[in-house]
Amino acid sequence: MDPMLEPDIPATEAADAAEVDAAPVPENWVRNVVLFLGGQTVSLFGSMLVQYAVMWYLTLTTKEGTVLALATIFGFVPQAVISIFGGVWADRHNRKYLVMGADAAIAVATLALAVLMLRGSGDLWLIYAVMAVRSAGAGIQTPAVGALVPQIVPASQLLRINGLNQSIQAGMMLLAPAIAAILYANLEIGSILFIDVATAVIGIGFLALVPVPTLRRTAGQERPAYFADLVGGVRYISGHRLVRWLLGLFFVVMLLGGAPSFLTPLMVARTFGEEMWKLTALELAFSIGMMIAGATIGWWGARTGRIQLILIGSVAFAVCTLGLGLSPVLWVFLVFMFLFGLAVPAFSTPSTTIIQEVVPMERQGRVFGFLGIVGAVSMPLGVGVFGPLADVWSVQVVLVIAGGLTFVALALALLTPTGRWALAQSRVRDSALAYGASPEPAPGR
Repeated sequence: MDPMLEPDIPATEAADAAEVDAAPVPENWVRNVVLFLGGQTVSLFGSMLVQYAVMWYLTLTTKEGTVLALATIFGFVPQAVISIFGGVWADRHNRKYLVMGADAAIAVATLALAVLMLRGSGDLWLIYAVMAVRSAGAGIQTPAVGALVPQIVPASQLLRINGLNQSIQAGMMLLAPAIAAILYANLEIGSILFIDVATAVIGIGFLALVPVPTLRRTAGQERPAYFADLVGGVRYISGHRLVRWLLGLFFVVMLLGGAPSFLTPLMVARTFGEEMWKLTALELAFSIGMMIAGATIGWWGARTGRIQLILIGSVAFAVCTLGLGLSPVLWVFLVFMFLFGLAVPAFSTPSTTIIQEVVPMERQGRVFGFLGIVGAVSMPLGVGVFGPLADVWSVQVVLVIAGGLTFVALALALLTPTGRWALAQSRVRDSALAYGASPEPAPGR
């Protein structure tokens, strides 16, 4: 039997690293990356316009933390459920077509909401329903995109391209709120939704031009059942010490550091005023920080260990969450939001790169699927707790509590044997890479 068709078994990081290092450099990779990032940028721009417009609509029309909490739950829980299957699909089918199909489904749902809202149907349940559909599409897209990137990008360029992708996303976050504010002030919310439909079509067209081969494992006739593939992914993650620890840390940071950040628009509206420019300034501060860090991480990130970067970003999340809660005036609040944006690439880019570097390509879809599950569960869980608390206490108190808990959780993560092991193995791996050697870390069990 072809070894690529054998059922998944937990592997050592040494075997994984050897497989990644042996991967050939994709042909015409610069052209393909430009087309891929170009299409994703256009599609992302439309999605962000809708995201900002909808969240502002809910914030300004209700001013209720519970409404924002429900919106976040509907925006993430479906992704968690679908990601269970999305990761398996990404390892069994052509990842390009999965991304295109999910984009098309999201566009259709958004188009339906646009038509209904223009006809006067602005019920919250309609917005929640479409947010759920968009979230389900993300459950298919996220693992497919994460696993697709190593198929078109050389292994030596992964950190740089991942950072560039985050910088582009931040650039869109910088541009989108300003344009969304103008559109929101002059158009009905239903009309803004049509923009997302048009940009999705353009994004699908760009991606269609990128050749993405189907993995050998997915091309054969003998394939394990979906459930067997899913179990194989669980076994692999549970047997890979570094990936297991990384997913746990990601959950904690997103639960305590990422989730409360969704309350920042509510704090601005309640404490500093409801003017649209203040909400726009909030998003601009975050986006500028994220764009700067994402554009430069390929340079300074290569000089810092992957795990060290992740820990630096995690500590920064905790500090900034505390700072946001303690900010006495708007400009201090915006400074901490800028620093929060700087921390995002320092945490997420090396996290993604580690998975792409140490996990075999035919397993990456399932690993990214579980990463999507972790993110999709932790965010609504955190907002589900902190959102209602923001209706009982002030947002400031909630942010201070979340920041303090993040510090405690990070200390516990580093004091565990696995945390100390991960840091030690990171130093060994980074030292080997600095001398151009193929790293061979200890087994991940």
